[in-house]
Amino acid sequence: MQDEAQAAQRPALDALLECKAGVEAFASLVGPVDDPLQAVALGWAPQPRSNPFMAEYRLNTPARAFGHQSDWLAIAGGTVMLVLEQSAISPQALASELKLEVLVDENGKFMAGRELLSRDRTDLEPDQVLIESAVLGVSTVDSHPGKLLLGCTYSLDAAEDEAAPAGNDPAPAQSAD
Repeated sequence: MQDEAQAAQRPALDALLECKAGVEAFASLVGPVDDPLQAVALGWAPQPRSNPFMAEYRLNTPARAFGHQSDWLAIAGGTVMLVLEQSAISPQALASELKLEVLVDENGKFMAGRELLSRDRTDLEPDQVLIESAVLGVSTVDSHPGKLLLGCTYSLDAAEDEAAPAGNDPAPAQSAD
């Protein structure tokens, strides 16, 4: 019974990695990132940080994304990524396979992405439109030579027309005739 309860609380990594989840599902990663004991309870072994911006884990069960699997997971900000060996597939080949737009490919640095989800959300904040986005990405990072990162970045941002609340414009100046 405890295994069933734990499985129900386990984040759906495959869906998260393939941008098939939403920001609420991504939020389920906050606990394991903030509390190593929660990560261990999920079967994730926290790893020393070779990059100060990424939390890294070895998984007891490999996660899969687009036919690639790894037991190495990295989380940075709103991004969840599999760490893959470049010897298995180059970042350029993977980006081409996933039909991603190449943004950077020079001096050993590679970055490609494609937005898979962009939708307005009005159910989270009263009287406010938020834009939920999920961007699939493939990249390399200097702290992980010979590796490539495959995953999804989730975000929830105020709509541009919501950035400045209406009705707060100053009153037009009146001329003193």
